[in-house]
This record gives sequence, structure tokens and C-alpha cells, in this order.
Amino acid sequence: MFYHSIANINVYDSLALDRFATQMSANRYLKLLGDGQVQLIEDGYTGYVRSQDFEYLEAIDPASYVPPKALTSAQIRECIPDAIAYIKAAMQQPNRYLWGGTLPPDYDCSGLMQAAFVSMGIWIPRDAYQQEAFVQAIVLDALEPGDLVFFGVDKATHVGMYLGEGQYIHSSGQEHGNDGIDINSLAGGDRVADWYAQQLRGAGRVTRCLQTSLAIG
Repeated sequence: MFYHSIANINVYDSLALDRFATQMSANRYLKLLGDGQVQLIEDGYTGYVRSQDFEYLEAIDPASYVPPKALTSAQIRECIPDAIAYIKAAMQQPNRYLWGGTLPPDYDCSGLMQAAFVSMGIWIPRDAYQQEAFVQAIVLDALEPGDLVFFGVDKATHVGMYLGEGQYIHSSGQEHGNDGIDINSLAGGDRVADWYAQQLRGAGRVTRCLQTSLAIG
């Protein structure tokens, strides 16, 4: 069964419903997989929703679904200033780091990146390691504003957006981060920047849109 969401819905990572996997904004599409599990169409993400939230889903005819428009690399680059502006505006609102957060005001790292691009009509994957695999890899010396920078040891576990002049903006957690959205230096220089500088693993450029369909899964 395919559905359209008529409200924002939290999606959890297990049947225990005790930790967010992601959040689904109103007007997204999904497929029911059974036993409370859903698969979000636009990025293929799977998770579980509370039984009471099913009232915010309306059944649709799969033939009525229109996938997001694919943009060229050049068209995406034209959107980058607006994606940066989205994140800077989000930083100006009172916010905190929220694992699984993709809706304002509280985001996790990759949720913020996805939300910024989605605001421009550009879908990218949900998690940092998925985003790293999706982007066009670039060397750090070639970084341009709007490129994504990735951190982690065995795989990407954190992501931010490069702003220029060695600075990046990201949503980071409490223990080693800013507990919300802030700007830090790739070279280090403070508690948060130093922590992530030692885990900097690479960078990439969004040059395409994620394309999925109702047949996914």
C-alpha cells in the first residue's frame, strides 16, 4: 500500500519506538512494509511509525505519484547559495542537536544537509555514510562553498557543509560538539573543531538528484 503523509511524522529505528531514525515532513510519500514498518519513497529510508500516526496517512493511487524533478549538475550549483542560506537561517533559530532530526528547529548532522538540499527540490540520501557514497568525491584543496565534508574513522559518521575560507557549518551533538548548529574550522582551533579535525576523512560535491520510485524495495 502506498500513502501520502498529511502531517509531520516521526519515524523510529525499531519496533520499540524509543529512538528516531528520521522524521517525515508532510506531503512525503511512503510504502507500508507491514508490522508498523514504512519505507519513505523519496530517499528509500525505512523505519517504524507509531500506530496512532497512521491517521496522518492517506492512501494514494501509485499512478498519481510524480517523482521529484531531476536537475543537472549546473542547475544544482545554482541552488547552492540558497542551500547555504537555509542552514544559516536554521542556525539563527533556537535549536539543539536531535538524533534523527530532519525538521526545524532541531536536526542531526545529515538531516540538516538533506533538509537544506530538499528545500531546493534536490533529494540526497539520509545518512552521512550514504551521502558520502552519493556525492562526487573531491580533494580538500578543491573545496567550494556548498560542498559536503565528511568525518569518521571506519565510515562517515558526521557531515557538514563547507562555507569557504576553511569554515564549515554543521549540527553536532553534546559530548564533542556544539549541541546544535554552528560554524567551525576544518583546521581545528577550539574544542569542537579539534575533535572533528582529527576525523576529517574527505569531501564531496552534490552533482545529481537522488531518484527513486514507488516500486522501491
